[in-house]
This record gives sequence, C-alpha cells and structure tokens, in this order.
Amino acid sequence: MRALITGANGFIAKNLIIRLKECNSFEIATFTRADDSQRLISLVKDADIIFHLAGENRPKSIESFEVNNVQLTQSLCDAVKLTGRKIPIIFTSSTQSGLDNPYGISKKTSEEILRHFSLRFLNPVSIFRLPGVFGKWCRPNYNSVVATFCNNIAGGIPVAVHDSERIISLVYVDDVVDSLIKVVGFESPTVQYVAVSPEYEISLGELAKQIQSFKDSRTTLVTESVGTGLIRCLYSTYLSYLSPAQFAYELPTHSDPRGMFVEMLKTADSGQFSFFTALPGVTRGGHYHHTKTEKFLVAQGEAVFKFRHLVTDEIIEIHSSGSKPEIVESIPGWAHDITNIGAENLIVLLWANEIFDRGLPDTISSPIN
Repeated sequence: MRALITGANGFIAKNLIIRLKECNSFEIATFTRADDSQRLISLVKDADIIFHLAGENRPKSIESFEVNNVQLTQSLCDAVKLTGRKIPIIFTSSTQSGLDNPYGISKKTSEEILRHFSLRFLNPVSIFRLPGVFGKWCRPNYNSVVATFCNNIAGGIPVAVHDSERIISLVYVDDVVDSLIKVVGFESPTVQYVAVSPEYEISLGELAKQIQSFKDSRTTLVTESVGTGLIRCLYSTYLSYLSPAQFAYELPTHSDPRGMFVEMLKTADSGQFSFFTALPGVTRGGHYHHTKTEKFLVAQGEAVFKFRHLVTDEIIEIHSSGSKPEIVESIPGWAHDITNIGAENLIVLLWANEIFDRGLPDTISSPIN
C-alpha cells in the first residue's frame, strides 16, 4: 500500500513512519512544508491512502493558519479529486476545533472541507480530534507542556508552573499511531470521527512533580510505578529527552575486604534490587530476619548457602552455581549465610521485599555454626 504522509517532519509523523516501516507492507511518500503544490498533486496521484498530519500550531502570523491548515487541506482534496479515485484520508484535527481561536477555527474549517468533500465524492475520511499529544521526538517549548517539562527537567532548566491546579487532557503518541493504523482499512464512502484511547487527565502541578520524580530516582534509587498507564508513558517520554551523556549513571558502591555490595533499584512498595560479590573463600551474611524475605540468584561462581533454624538448630545446605540459574530464598526464622566455594569471584543478585531501613533493619547477627 502506498501511503502519503503530510507534515512528515512533525513528531506524530516521525513516530508513524517508523511504525509503518515495521509493517513491511507500505511504500511511504512524504510531503513537507518545503514542497510545493505541484509535488502534492504528483504524490496524491500515486497514493492509496493519505495521512494528513500537517498543521500549523504556533505561527509567526495568524495568516499561516489559513495557508498551512485550511488551504493545504483544500489542495489535498482537489488533488484527490483530480485522480478520479477514492483515496481514504486520515486527518489529525484537534479538540480545539470547537474553540473560538485562530487555531481552532482553522482546524474546524479543515474538518468541514474534508466532510463536504467526502459527502460530495463519497470519499472515505477519518477525523481524529486529538487533545495534547506527547511522546518521544515532540518539540519542547512549542505546543506540548509534557515535552517542555521533560526537556527542561532533564536539562536542569527551571520549570514554571503558573496554574498548578489546571487539568489537561493527554494522549500518548504510541496510542495515536495505533489508532491511525487501525483505520487504514476504513473504506466506507463517508466520514467517521475517531477518538484515541486511553485519554489521560492530570494537573500541571502533578505533571511537573511526576516528571521531576523521574530525575530524582537516579539519586534516591526509588523508581516510580512505571509499568502501566500514564506514568509508564510519561517515564518513557522523559527518558527520550536525556542527552547521550545522561544515558548512564553511577551507583553508590559499598566495598570491604569481602567484596562489594551495590543497591541498584528501589520501589515504593515491592522492595529493592541489589547485587554483591564475594572473593574465593569469603562468607557473607550470618544473620536472620523476622519478617524480611529475600531472593538470591548466583550469576557467577559457585556458592553454598547455609541455614540454621533459630529454635531447633537444624542446619541445611544448598549448593548453587551460576551455570544453573536458580533462586534461593531466605526464610524468616532461619539464620543464613553464603560462602564462595569456587575459584572465581562470586556475583549474586539479590531482591529484598522491603527497602533497607537502618533504623529498623530486621537483620540480626547470628552465626550458622
């Protein structure tokens, strides 16, 4: 399928182009502001579907809304008419199309041009009225507060929040792209209005606070709940604004003659991840917990775990090796230690179900033998 994308330099278009290339079923042609109307006619002639993503957001003059939104949409419809074919058009409008401002009026006028064209020539048209769109490659200090906050906070630039209680509506660019691709098969000779889901709401104050927490997590090591929903999307977006020099960051390392201990990641409610090393012959641990639990994974080397029951003094041993991945759990009420019985440095990954609290460590020294 030959897809024409207008506004190809925009951030939605950049994300869409990558996704269409992944499909391996599209030939992609692009139209940008640098191209003239004659090239548009030529591109439309060869197109099987048109993603009309071009649009003026913050022009230097109000007249640019008319030229780059309204007139371009009309030219696109005229070019489709010249082909004598029905070419589905997918248009990204805005929720501001219902507002009485130059941008909103230009988007509403563009919608009407497409609607009348569809009614007259029975050409399939899909219209997306988008709220604020955010995600990777969005231009900061332009028309996305998320992009601006991410860019500034990542770069150590102060963020100004003038109305922290103001609620904004947002959709994530990956969800927008998914929705655009899903309507590719729409060939009904009419107009459909399509909403992107999910749509999120958040106050400006909470948005700034949330993005700042992503930056702070490199110092506190406490991650946000970044696995689902809006926080997942915001975190991915924030990371995309880091400079290459910020891709990596160091962790605090605690070293002694036994080896090193490094805390990697902490969570608000699901414990923390760490790793430690032990030189050949070294034993670490020798303590018990009342409630805290841990999972150990030997990543390199040979180890023996010893456990002693605090009441019965029963002792058991578990041999574990990096060549055979397995989890060894610490059990409340059993003292435990781990000894490097191999010839190489022992590396052990560790998860604990709670963040270590020096005031309430629940870690009581107790030798095994």
